[in-house]
Amino acid sequence: EVKNMEKLTTKDLVTIGVYSAIFFIINLIVMMISGIAPVLWLGMAPILALLCGVIYMMLITKVQKFGPVLIMGMIVAVIYFATGMFTWLILATFAVCGIAAELIRYAFGYQSFKGNLAAYCVFALGIIGSPLPLWVMGDSFINSILEAGMDPSYVDTMQTMISGWSLAAVIIATIIAALIGGLIAKNMLKKQMKKGKIC
Repeated sequence: EVKNMEKLTTKDLVTIGVYSAIFFIINLIVMMISGIAPVLWLGMAPILALLCGVIYMMLITKVQKFGPVLIMGMIVAVIYFATGMFTWLILATFAVCGIAAELIRYAFGYQSFKGNLAAYCVFALGIIGSPLPLWVMGDSFINSILEAGMDPSYVDTMQTMISGWSLAAVIIATIIAALIGGLIAKNMLKKQMKKGKIC
C-alpha cells in the first residue's frame, strides 16, 4: 500500500524533472504552431490535454505520491512567466489546478485510475492561463501584445472570438480532450500501469 504523504526522494525529483522537460517541449511546439491561427491559440489547452495524457499517466505511475503533478505544472508555468511569454495568470492557473489535481489524487488514492483521470482533467485546465488574459484583462492585454509585435490582423481575429461562450467552450473542450487523452494513455501504457497497480 502506498503511503499518501510519503516524501519525494531525489529519484522522484529527477523523474519529475525529466517528464516536466518533455511536457514543456510539447507545450512549446503546440504554442509555436498556434501562431498560425488565433483559434489554435485559444484551443491550446484542449490540444495539449489530448497530447499530454501519456506524459501525465507515465509520471503518476512512476511517482505515486503527493506533489509530482503540481511540480510539473509549476516548472512549466515558471519558465513561461520568466521568459515573458505569458502573464502572472499562467502561474495562478497552474498553481490552482495543480493543487486541486493533487488533492483529487490524494482523496482517491494514488492507484485509482479514475482518480488520476479526474485529476488530469483538472490539471489540464492549467494552461488556460495562457489565453485567459484575453477574457480577464481585456484591452490592456490586447495593447500589450500589440506593442510586443503581434500581428494586428491576428489580434483582431482573436478579439472577435472572445466571449463568455468561447471561454466555456475552451474549458469544456479541455476536459473532454483530457478524458480522451487519459484513456488513450491507459491503452498505451497497459503494462506499466498494471505493474504500478493503477486500475
